[in-house]
Amino acid sequence: MGDFNLALVIVAIIVCVLVFIFNVYLLVNYQHPDDVNQAYFPKFVVVLGLSVAAISILMLPADVANRQACRHAIYNGACNLTLPMKDLWLAIYFVDAILVFFVIPFAMFYYEGDQDKSVWKRMKSALIWVVVTAVVCALVLGILYGLVGKVDFTVRHLSSSTTSFPSSWDFFNSQQCIGNGARQCSAYSANASSETTWTMRTTFPEYVVALATIVGSVLFTIFGGVGIACLPLGLIFSFIRRPKAVITRSQYIKEATELAKKARELKKAADALHQEERSDNKGRKWRKNVKSVEKELLLLEEDVKALEEMYPQGEKAEASWAMTVLGYLAKLVLGVIGLIVSVAWVAHIVIYLLIDPPLSPFLNEIFIKLDDVWGLLGTVAFAFFCFYLLLAVIAGAMMLGLKLVFITIHPMKWGATLMNSFLFNVGLILLCSISVIQFCATAFGYYAQATAAQEIFGHTLQSLRGIKYLYKYNVFQIAFIILAGLTFVYYAAFGMEKKKPSGRFQLSS
Repeated sequence: MGDFNLALVIVAIIVCVLVFIFNVYLLVNYQHPDDVNQAYFPKFVVVLGLSVAAISILMLPADVANRQACRHAIYNGACNLTLPMKDLWLAIYFVDAILVFFVIPFAMFYYEGDQDKSVWKRMKSALIWVVVTAVVCALVLGILYGLVGKVDFTVRHLSSSTTSFPSSWDFFNSQQCIGNGARQCSAYSANASSETTWTMRTTFPEYVVALATIVGSVLFTIFGGVGIACLPLGLIFSFIRRPKAVITRSQYIKEATELAKKARELKKAADALHQEERSDNKGRKWRKNVKSVEKELLLLEEDVKALEEMYPQGEKAEASWAMTVLGYLAKLVLGVIGLIVSVAWVAHIVIYLLIDPPLSPFLNEIFIKLDDVWGLLGTVAFAFFCFYLLLAVIAGAMMLGLKLVFITIHPMKWGATLMNSFLFNVGLILLCSISVIQFCATAFGYYAQATAAQEIFGHTLQSLRGIKYLYKYNVFQIAFIILAGLTFVYYAAFGMEKKKPSGRFQLSS
């Protein structure tokens, strides 16, 4: 038993080191050239945030493996030798909440501060905003915890009379208790009067995790519901809209001239917005115009990239075209695999969560059978489904940012990602990762039963006063399925259309 736990600790340490190295690699290769050899504090926050998000996702499979450490225990104290997963869960999510609500906002305010100001003034301005946010959050959390920071567990009071130890044991389906004339002791057939409610106050860390989960669940439901459909379908339709052949030089010149004209219009609009910013005329319309310009710029960059793909230049033009073809084939393969995973997710939610009683354990049973084939195969598949859900959230946020422009667009681009975009996406990932774990702990409750995660995100969260009704009536799951269906219909109707810059801007006077 001890050897198993030692192996689990070693694996956990190795995975944490690999996650940290991989996140440093992402930062180095995605960062914008303007941020090279500077902005070290935002970079540290980015690596730390990505590491916490990845580790939190991997902790659920680790929780399952930790539970199996004492599954075949032959003495009562065996489970005391396993990892303290409940304490680890609370620690990782407390760090998550601090990063999302305090550290990342401070880093963003500092990074986006006026470059003409001194470092101290930028830090002071960012600190003021964070302190105000901290005071408001502390007051809200304190008041809510004092008023409704309790859990209500519905239980049945059962009792039975005693009887002498029998010489033989004979049981029947109709026999609820041992002994004749005993009072009711079967929960299945107990009357309503035996039901009562136990009320107890939850710990403050658990309450913070619960409220952070609710905030993340709203974003997760919107972004995840859209992303679970647009992630695979976007890849498939990208293959369908791919360039079929290399264009001629005259066609290239014509398209490049048109794109240059649109680029000049964008520059003119951006200069006008920059002048308004200098004159402190930054109203609601100005912010709307900034988002519109950001959207048009992103679409224009996509058109430039597409044009370069259709007319590769240089000594390795043929090799570049071959890599383009292979890239789109890879998108098709990944899109088909993703579509299968998305359909499996939606089907599992309907079969296991929305139908009462569940029709089948579905993916839970598949994971268990994979574990029977090889000890970690089911755990790896389980982790893959959790990670896929997090990728769907990011894809949904990008799509809604482009279509509706109700959030600031922060695209992640290889070698061209500014630190504010990094911080924004890391904050989004961290905030939604809590809800992804809670959602997975519920959706795979049969596979992840008796784990510390299920105790926190299952029993406690779903019994918390004022919040439990959102889970009792499956509000998030139903909204998730509806948004996934609407996104699928949208792609079926408009997926073939190529996005084009409008070239029209409503600049404030």
